[in-house]
Formats: sequence, C-alpha cells, structure tokens
Amino acid sequence: MNSISPNLNIMIKASEKASKRLIRDFGEVEKLQVSVKGPSDFVTNADTKAEKIIIEELSKAKKNYSIISEENGSKINEDKNNIWIIDPIDGTTNFLHGLPHFAISIALKSNDEIVSGLIYDPIKDEMFYAEKNNGAFFNNKRIRVSKKKELKNCLFATGGKNDTEQTDLTTRRSGSAALDMAYVAAGRYDGYFQKNLSIWDIAAGIIIVKEAGGIVNEINLSQKEKINITASSSAINQKMLEKLRNF
Repeated sequence: MNSISPNLNIMIKASEKASKRLIRDFGEVEKLQVSVKGPSDFVTNADTKAEKIIIEELSKAKKNYSIISEENGSKINEDKNNIWIIDPIDGTTNFLHGLPHFAISIALKSNDEIVSGLIYDPIKDEMFYAEKNNGAFFNNKRIRVSKKKELKNCLFATGGKNDTEQTDLTTRRSGSAALDMAYVAAGRYDGYFQKNLSIWDIAAGIIIVKEAGGIVNEINLSQKEKINITASSSAINQKMLEKLRNF
C-alpha cells in the first residue's frame, strides 16, 4: 500500500464511520420504498446524520480547519486556508429510490487548491482517493485514466435534468457526479461533462482525475454553485471538447 498523509487517513476513517450508518439507512430506504409517502424525510435525515459523523471525525483531528458542506453550509474557523469540502451523500436521488449508486465525497482545499480527495461508495465498498503529486488509487491499487483514442470506442458520463448536448457521444447518466469523476479516473468512463454543479459534488473528483493523469477544465474553487465541468483522459480531451463546443 502507498503511504498516505495523516489528513487523508482522517478522511478515510471519517468516511468509513459514516458509511456504516449510511448502509444501515439504505437498508431502511429499501423497505420504505413501497410506502405511499416514500422515504424522502428519512433520506434528508440520513444525509444530515452522515454529515454530522463526518464533521465530528474531521474536527476531532483538525479542530481549526474550516468546513464547506452540502447540508450544513459553511463554517469558517480559525484556519481559513484549510477547508474540508464535504458531500455526505452524492447521489441522494439514487439513495432515495433504493438505487445502490451513491458516494461520500470529502476533499481538502488548502490555499485555494484541492490537495486531497476521497470518494467512497459504501454499498460496493469502492474507495477512490488521491493526494497532490502522489497518484490516484482505487482500493489501494494505482489507477490511470483510459488510453482510448477514438471517440466511437468511448463511453461518457453526464448528468443534469435535460439534454444540454445533442452530441453523438455514447453517454450514461448515473446520478452521482462524484462517482462519474471517480470512474473517469479509474478508466471505466472515458470522459465526463456536466453543468450547474456545486463544489462539494466535484471537489474530491478534481484531484482524483488529475492524479490519475486526466484533464479537468479550470474551475474557480471559491465558487460554490453553478460550476460546469469537463473531465477526461488527455488522449481524447480535445476531441471531446470539440463535440461539446456549445457546452
């Protein structure tokens, strides 16, 4: 196993602790799925509980770091240069419908740069993580983006409510931006594009894709909402962007 920093270690522990809760809650959602009311209040609650566990774990180790998280908003602490960016359930709609495709996403932004990121899919027990200049890993194995050179052989991920693009690219909509990016890093998808995302959806994914040898468009990390993203291997980045010219 590669050596990881104390900060990443904390992130891994926090995600593992929260995941136990999420796995249990997901089991409940599957039962609630058939009720008339559906499980939406329950899911909001699951989201908040997972986030609370993550924040508690991270804060125990680094009580001065600031926090940006989906449910809780921002908390600026003494250390404004180090910020945890947290999404306790990326893929909430999937979770709500009993679809086992969602992830915990945690990133550390240090001096306006993402320096470590972790995306953990608790149901499949798949963990993707990366640190600056240290490579990207999937369950402790080194990963790289895909090497395909022809678009016709490629599979792309996208998301959002409507077709932003009438392209002839072969696409999938999985409902989790974090996992879409993790899958680009691992070479499962060849590229990913989506509009109007929030920083917590993609913060961890940015460094994981980059450290796996991929290319991500320039993103203003101080912007929280309405972020457009394109990510892919370098082999097809130009070709993909050509296809997305109106993106």
